[in-house]
Amino acid sequence: MSPSRAGFTLIELLIALAILAIVAVLGYRAIASLTASEAQLSVEARYWQDLDAMFARLEADMREALPRSVRTEAGVEPPWVGEVDGDGNALLRFSRAGPEFNLEAGSGGQRIGYRLRNGSAEVLYWPRFDQPSDATPNAYALANGIAQLHIDYLDPSGNWLERWPPSRDSGLPRAVHVSTTLAAGGVVDRYFTLQ
Repeated sequence: MSPSRAGFTLIELLIALAILAIVAVLGYRAIASLTASEAQLSVEARYWQDLDAMFARLEADMREALPRSVRTEAGVEPPWVGEVDGDGNALLRFSRAGPEFNLEAGSGGQRIGYRLRNGSAEVLYWPRFDQPSDATPNAYALANGIAQLHIDYLDPSGNWLERWPPSRDSGLPRAVHVSTTLAAGGVVDRYFTLQ
């Protein structure tokens, strides 16, 4: 009578442990890859949500634009001012309907603006509609990761202009073209009709 075999040999155990270790490493790498992909997708989704919210806010503000000039110590500023900074980015200020922090008789609006600062699109709020020339606006970031912000304005003759107003009595542009160059690459264009 020969003795019966009751277990695994050392070689069989080592092979089983090696296979288990390989499966565990592959499983860990798959889970780590899924987690990193999910985190990246979450960041990308947030980026596009912020950009979409920026355009929605810009459109809502522009649709509330008023043809009201602003009085300053230096004189009268037109209702809509579109300029370009030293880096070629748009600087926009305009009057819009809405609440004013310091209500004055006969006023029911607000002076707001948009600019690009350090890769972030910002909305600007001035403390009063009519203000001293040195009044500093409150700035709030809307979207990050923007390399360039360019705005063109449609005049009554159908010409697109880089600056507004073309003349002192021009009022509001008929439409606005906003072009944002993203830091990650690509360009997002939006057109808004005002009149």
